[in-house]
This record gives sequence, C-alpha cells and structure tokens, in this order.
Amino acid sequence: MTAARIVWRRIALFFVLLGAALPAAAQTPGQRHVQMRMIAESDTPAAGTAIAIALVSVPDAGWHGYWRNPGAVGTEPRLDWALPVGASVGELRYPVPERLTVAGIMNYVYERPWTLLTELRVPAGLAPGTKLPVRLAIDYLVCTREICVPEKATLATDLTIGDGAIDPARRSQFDGWRRALPKPIGSPAIFQPGEQFRLRVPFPADVAIGNAYFFPLTENAVDYDAPQTIRRDGDAIVVATKGSGSPAVLEGVLATGGGEGFAIRATPGTVAPPAEPAPLRAALIAFAGALLGGLLLNIMPCVFPILSLKALSLARSGESAAHARAEGVAYTAGAVAMCLLLGGVLLVIRAAGVAAGWAFQLTDPRVVLLLLVLTGAIALNLAGLFELPTPQVGTRGGRGGAFATGALAAFVATPCTGPFMGAALGSALVLPPIAAMAVFAGLGFGLALPFLLLGFVPALRRRLPRPGAWMDMFRKILSVPMFLTALALAWILGRQAGVDGMALGLAALLLAALGLWWTGRRQLRGRDRQWWPGLAALVLAIGTTALVERAAPAGAAPTGIAGAEPFSEARLAALRGQGKPVFAYFTADWCLTCKVNERAAIQTRAVADAFGRGGVRVLVGDWTDGDPVLGRFIEAHNRAGVPLYLYYAPGSRDARVLPQVLTPATLTDLVS
Repeated sequence: MTAARIVWRRIALFFVLLGAALPAAAQTPGQRHVQMRMIAESDTPAAGTAIAIALVSVPDAGWHGYWRNPGAVGTEPRLDWALPVGASVGELRYPVPERLTVAGIMNYVYERPWTLLTELRVPAGLAPGTKLPVRLAIDYLVCTREICVPEKATLATDLTIGDGAIDPARRSQFDGWRRALPKPIGSPAIFQPGEQFRLRVPFPADVAIGNAYFFPLTENAVDYDAPQTIRRDGDAIVVATKGSGSPAVLEGVLATGGGEGFAIRATPGTVAPPAEPAPLRAALIAFAGALLGGLLLNIMPCVFPILSLKALSLARSGESAAHARAEGVAYTAGAVAMCLLLGGVLLVIRAAGVAAGWAFQLTDPRVVLLLLVLTGAIALNLAGLFELPTPQVGTRGGRGGAFATGALAAFVATPCTGPFMGAALGSALVLPPIAAMAVFAGLGFGLALPFLLLGFVPALRRRLPRPGAWMDMFRKILSVPMFLTALALAWILGRQAGVDGMALGLAALLLAALGLWWTGRRQLRGRDRQWWPGLAALVLAIGTTALVERAAPAGAAPTGIAGAEPFSEARLAALRGQGKPVFAYFTADWCLTCKVNERAAIQTRAVADAFGRGGVRVLVGDWTDGDPVLGRFIEAHNRAGVPLYLYYAPGSRDARVLPQVLTPATLTDLVS
C-alpha cells in the first residue's frame, strides 16, 4: 500500500470514528442497530462430532455491517468465544458481500440480513445429557451512509449431548444459509501484482457472469477505490484494476450477481491482457448473421404460413403501389419492434445475473401454453374454421393490421431456430447493449425482408399468381405446418409441465377452438357481434396459463456415459450393497476443470467400454446450484468443492479419491 493511500485511509477512518463517537454517546443503553442471535444446527450433538453454528444478523433499515475485509474503511467483527473444555470452533465463513461507495470510498458490507457460519467441534467421551454452554462476545461496527456506531452483543446457546439429530426445518434453514456462501471454483487462478493488477480466473465461456466484481480478501493487493474492468478471455475471466502491493497468495470472492460468488485462491504469475475486441466489426458480422438468419426463418413452419398469407393478401387486394409500400413498412416495423422488445428483456434478465438466451421465454410453461393456443388459433384460421378480420389499431392509413402481423410473425418465430441465428445471437449477448440491440433489430429486419421487397419491388408483385380458387386450397395447405408447430409446442409443454400440463394446454386449445368454431358459424350466417364467442373462449383459454406449473425436475444425469444416474447417498448405498463397483463424480457447469475432465477422459469411448466390461455403475452429482446436500457429502471427503472423483471397489470400505486431473488411463485402470 502506498504512503499516500495509508494517509488517506487514516484520515477517512478518523472521520468515521468521529462520526461514531457522537451518536454512540446518545445511544440508548441496550439499543442495537443490528440484531444478532446464535443458532446451532442440532441442539443435541453427539460427542466427538462437529455441528454447524450460525450467527444470524438482521440490520435496521438504512444500517449495514461489514465483511471480513471491510474495504477501504471499516472493521471486521471481533469475536471472543467461551466454550466448554475440549471444544473448539472453526473459521468463520462469510456470505458474498455487497459494495457500498460513499464519497468515493469503497466498502464491502451487508445492507441486508446476513448469516456467518462456523463449526463447533464437540469433545469426545461426553456422556449423553451433558450440558454444553456456548457463549460469544462480539464487537462490531455498524453504519449508515452518514454515521457509524460500535456495538457489542453477547450471544449464547445451550446444547445437550445426544444423538446428533437435526430437525428437518432447521436443516432446511441452514441449507439456505450455506447456499449464500461463495462456492470454491475448483480451478487454479493466477494474478499479476503491481500497479497494473490483473487476475485470471478459469470460468467456462458459456456460463453467465452477470455484473461481476472481485472482492479481495487479502489486504495490500488492490486499490479498493479503483474501478475494476472484467473481461472474458475464452474460458477465463480477467479482472484488471489498480494494484497496491505484492502478496504471496491472493484470496477473495468473485461475485457474479444475484448473491452468487466463487471463492478464489490465486498464485502470482504473468497475466496477459485479453485481446482487444473489434466491437464494430463483431457487431457488423453479428448483424449480418442475424439478418440472414431472420431471412431463413421465413421458410420455417412457424413463419412461412404467415408470410405466405400476407403475400397473398397483396395479390388479392389489387391496391396501389403506395399501399403496398406502406404495408411492407408497417409489417417490417412490427417484426423489428417485437425482436427489439424480446432482445431488450433478454439483456435486462442477463444483466440481473440470470443465465438466459434467445427464446428465454420458452423456458416458462405459461408462455409455451400461450403460444400453443395462439398457433392453434392461427392454424384453425388457415384451415377455414373462421375468418380473421384485419386489425386496425389506429395507425395512419390503417396499417395497424400489417404492423400487428409482423409482430405476430416475430413472436411466433421464437420457437424456431434457423441457420446463422445461433452464432449471431450468441455474439449479441457479449456485445455492448446498443450493438446487441442492433443485432436483434437485424433479426427482425431479416424476418420481414421478403414482404418488404414485395412492397417496394413492383416486378416481384407482378410475379405473384393471380387471385383464384386455388388460393383457398393453398391457404388450407398452409394450416398443416402451423398444426405441426402447435404439436411441437404441446410436446415442449409436456416436457416442462408433465402430462397434466400438456393435458391442460390441449384443453385450453380445445376451448379456444370451440369458441372460434362458434364464431365461424355466426360469420357464415351474418350474425351481429360475431366475435363474442371466440373472444370469450380465447380469454378463458389464455387464463389457464395461471394454472400450469413446472413439473418437478426428473433429475436426469448427463448422458456422457450410458446408464449414468443422478447421485444420491441412498443410491450409492444400494449399489454398494449389491457389490457393484461405483464411479461417482461431482461437477458443476461453472467448473472449467470439471468440463475438461469430462470431455477428455470421462466421456470417452475407451472409458465407456471399460466401465461396460467391468460393470461399473456411474453416479453424477451436479453441484451447479450449490446443493447443500451434495456440499456436505463433498466436505466429508476433505474437499472444499468440485471436482471430486470417487471410486468404490466391490467390498471396499472406503472410497478411493482420484486425482482432480483425469486421463482415460486413470479410469480404465480402475477396471483392470
């Protein structure tokens, strides 16, 4: 840390303590701005075991406490334990902190309730019924954005030696607190100390990082107040900021948004800056890909009928060239507007730290049910069950119908994926927001381009076939791909919401079809208010979206090895009881070492053949979401995180822990 920085920090700390002294003198005795309590995971721990202890803190509105490293100003809590003879506690484990900048000074704080976890090691040899009083005196600093107050608290819990039983509700509560802890990333990181500090953390390129930030735990490593630049570099993240020292080892937490974070331990080395991107060139390439992808979407079964019907409307209308151009512009505007809307929502979701991609709305079964009813209604219209009037929504010249049709085509197109779309939209997600929105606009423009050309090129309109009886037959033929699209959506709904959800979606479609059939009958008879049965049925059908729920996950394991099953301790015990050899591995989507091992060793043909000959059963534990049940099993094998590879030979008492870097020979040798 430079001399200037030390002086500045001391000056800032002086004013903080000055602000603390004034309100502390007027503070009511016993009044605290952070309420604390101590909870043990088991009130009756067994002798010779270890149990989790939680220190739960709830700040008053507008107040905050500090992380283990408070940042430029502040103090970490000071603890004084009073424990029974022979008992001890482990290191405190902190949840992922938040940033707070006041007058340009960076602090690492908690402005929400937070819980610290530690482990109490109970002495062996104690008789059941023995009392274990646990006491803690804690000094801590709490602040608002204007003042700070030092506070004290005495926490206590009285335990009794017993069988170690844990109440399910208490276990669930502790599991929630464990999820808030940073997960060990499982891959070595490298940092380059000095004025130009850089940290390189292995991180798969296809895992979202949200609004990432590196919280340094090691002091004298970085300038807390300096801004951080975080860039992707293939399967890694590079953090660049102003350095302030040269520690032998760097520890910290890489936060990725939404309260998620990863514990980092890095060693010194050389970290090259990521290659400078060419945003304009990348944006132009992505725009061209999106334009071509949108153009090719027109031949997909979910879009082609709509485009064809709209093109035939030009052939039938016989309107002027000005009318055709206006129709083309309105249709294009609708398609581009819908793509911009969907793209904007997608960028907002990703900025919140949620991993999402194009057609993100199709992960929600309610949206799938809505699309099922919509495409089914379009198919029934094409089949001639009823006549859909052209909507006029107030645009100049009555072009609202073309605008609505373009927007409808873009929305219905989301279940379809055409060539060039994947790479283009994937590139959009790593471009600056303005460039990304331009790519989404390119998709809409490509989707609308054929109809836009029809509007502006008279020669193309002249090549359209003349109206005739064939148009009715062609329209009915177009209903077939729309029915197929509805069938595909029903299948997706069944995958997401189960058989009950699919049945609900088909019932909603049947209800809508009955109402539209009634409307069609009234249209044939020339009745007034022809649309009220169809509208009422559509409202009821769409209302069923509130009833559909996502089915419980089936727990399918990765398919890299035939017959692989999701890991559970019960399944492991059952297989071992049958005398089967078992290979259990624990992985996560954000663990680069895990993914490399899976592709280079676990999922190879040689390993699959060897395991097949040896009758080895494979269990896969996915720790992507930090499942506390898996976390406890991993910790029981002296590992802080993934990857973890275990082999249970028939008749063996304990597992053989394999290296964290695998080769096919490592696994095939297990069988031989």
